[in-house]
Amino acid sequence: MAGSSGTKRTELYDRPSFLLSQLGFHSARRFTELLVPLEVHPRQYGMLRRLAASDGQSQQQLAAAMGIHRNVMVSLVDELERRGLVRRGRHPTDRRAHAVLLTSAGRRLLVRAEQIASEHNAELLDPLDSADQDTLASLLQRIVDGAGLARGVHPGLQAPPPQ
Repeated sequence: MAGSSGTKRTELYDRPSFLLSQLGFHSARRFTELLVPLEVHPRQYGMLRRLAASDGQSQQQLAAAMGIHRNVMVSLVDELERRGLVRRGRHPTDRRAHAVLLTSAGRRLLVRAEQIASEHNAELLDPLDSADQDTLASLLQRIVDGAGLARGVHPGLQAPPPQ
């Protein structure tokens, strides 16, 4: 079977599962590289996004929502707190828990990270027109739902960040 460039496609090139894996790896690696100037890892970006949407969650709530073990969440919050991007405060309804709060520095960094994420998305999808991008997103959402994956939670967040 010939591709659009006239090259012969390999068997793997015809398998959507392989293509999704290839693109997923490429996209994750590229996004990680793009965040380097901000000194942020994608898992930290994900947590900042979650806090921006619902600030003041407990570490346990964040860990459950992001699919991260609570011990990993503690180290993640510690690092972001050390950098002044989040702070721990009193939880409004649970005196035993700490609320994790986004600081103004965290909000500023998140604005820059969101811009990088948008540029990365545009770069990745550049070969497709707007209608094809919408179709692709819809098809991928159906596959994600069919696989029983949590919406908006990347399974790669569960692994420890690279040293």
